[in-house]
Amino acid sequence: MATRRLFIANRGEIALRIVRAAQALDWETVIGVSAADVDSAAAKLADRSVVLGPGPAGKSYLDPRLVVHAARETGCTALHPGYGFLSERPVLPRLCEAHGIVFVGPDADTIEALGDKLRARAMARAAGVPLVPGSDEIKTPRDARRFADEIGYPVLLKASAGGGGRGMVIARDGAEVETDFARASAEALSAFGDGTLFLERFVSRARHVEVQLMGDGLGKVLHFGERDCSVQRRYQKLVEEAPCAAMPDELREQLHGAAVSLAASVRYRSAGTAEFLYDVERQAIYFIEVNARIQVEHPVSEMITGHDLVQWQLRIAAGEPLALEQADIRPRGHAIECRINAEDPDHDFRPSPGRITCWSPPAGEGIRLDSHMAEGAVIPPFYDSMVGKLIVAGETREAAVARLSEALAAFGIEGLPTTIGLHRRVVSHPDFIANRLHTRWLEQTLLPVAVAAE
Repeated sequence: MATRRLFIANRGEIALRIVRAAQALDWETVIGVSAADVDSAAAKLADRSVVLGPGPAGKSYLDPRLVVHAARETGCTALHPGYGFLSERPVLPRLCEAHGIVFVGPDADTIEALGDKLRARAMARAAGVPLVPGSDEIKTPRDARRFADEIGYPVLLKASAGGGGRGMVIARDGAEVETDFARASAEALSAFGDGTLFLERFVSRARHVEVQLMGDGLGKVLHFGERDCSVQRRYQKLVEEAPCAAMPDELREQLHGAAVSLAASVRYRSAGTAEFLYDVERQAIYFIEVNARIQVEHPVSEMITGHDLVQWQLRIAAGEPLALEQADIRPRGHAIECRINAEDPDHDFRPSPGRITCWSPPAGEGIRLDSHMAEGAVIPPFYDSMVGKLIVAGETREAAVARLSEALAAFGIEGLPTTIGLHRRVVSHPDFIANRLHTRWLEQTLLPVAVAAE
């Protein structure tokens, strides 16, 4: 690329994060915003902003032709999709390629292949990566029941094209499999335009671990350690840590090797995350999926490795070599991230758009806040309710937990409900302090107690 001018096709904290990373590399920045985001922090910091359309995402951020047209008309040589919105839709990199714009991410074929969970499972199997016992495509409720009877209950009905918990249903016996099949397929069809389902064994007390990857598109792939994302609600992550302190080193090496092997087998380019279930009882790891983009929780990996992952994305997009070796990446200490959302945990996490009347974030050694908010800022009703990400680091997990507790206690937001109070309860719970966690812990342990107390 000659003039390095980047179009940012996203909003909120990740858009601001990308603007800062690009400007640190002396790239020019243009951001496409909706009418609801014209006064956003990212729009003010970027060299230029252009209005894509009205507030609703379908008429702005989710229109790939509109996004690429805006990038082309502003003379941008590259486009960063962030996460969410169009970041994992193959149509966007294909349109970029057709108009001579470098897409900051994997190529369209890789995104398409990894976005289909059945194809991704086949690729993982070919690369020798361990899989959760499961099926290929299941076409009928009767076939689903027959296969579930073979692998044993409970099982998980999953959408092949899905993510984020949509089109995903736990079935504990054959009757539930047949009953829930149509519901899961309909939900998958509505959310992703594809109702294809498959089955997996449900691991009841598992941890969710994932490996941060970076590839050059030529076969070289490096990992930046793993993250533990086991504190979740309805398959949505709330707290992320790096590293997974509960995992023995021998299994950790196996995890890293499996992730790198899979990504290298498809000549992966840019940032990505290979996600796994960690079955603590069996001391086994099972591949789940690859997220072909930068993740919300990438800052915890940055905090323990000292590497700016978004800058590496941009360098690779510019044609620079991945001028690192695995030995150069040396994770140190422990980092934890809390996602702060404008939601009301006391009313089933109801989104709470509105204006922030008081903004008093914590600051100090080992504290990082990725946020686009300030006093007087408005959270529109059209998008994800994230206010920001609070990340802390310490020499040990115990030190990081203590620092996080202090930071959450000092974090003041007024004007609308947020999840800060919930995070304070999580961090002070004996199970969290002792690292006795699994993917159902929040829903089975913490939230029922809160409801009972109310």
